Amino acid sequence: MNDWLRVDAVEALLPGEFRVVWDGDTAIAVYNIDGDYYAVEDRCSHDDGELAGGEVHGYELECPRHGARFDVRSGEALCAPAYEPIAKFPIRVENGVIWTRDDRN
Repeated sequence: MNDWLRVDAVEALLPGEFRVVWDGDTAIAVYNIDGDYYAVEDRCSHDDGELAGGEVHGYELECPRHGARFDVRSGEALCAPAYEPIAKFPIRVENGVIWTRDDRN
């Protein structure tokens, strides 16, 4: 798993929980939503602030500062004040461990 980052063991990231891992300078927030895992850049496209810790409504992440919402499945911006999407990253589950990486490079 050369360039993949270990997030956590499957049993340690329960539905409704998240973890933040770093790939170099990129913070990646990994969410467990109803047993499925999603990874997005932990950076609001509106003001560059952290998204992790904001409320999760179904598949929507809400920015804790200004209320912008993003679809965790696609990174799409769903409402103002954000108009640009956030980066979405791949997830791999192998041998009971969750992995992700910044695959933009």
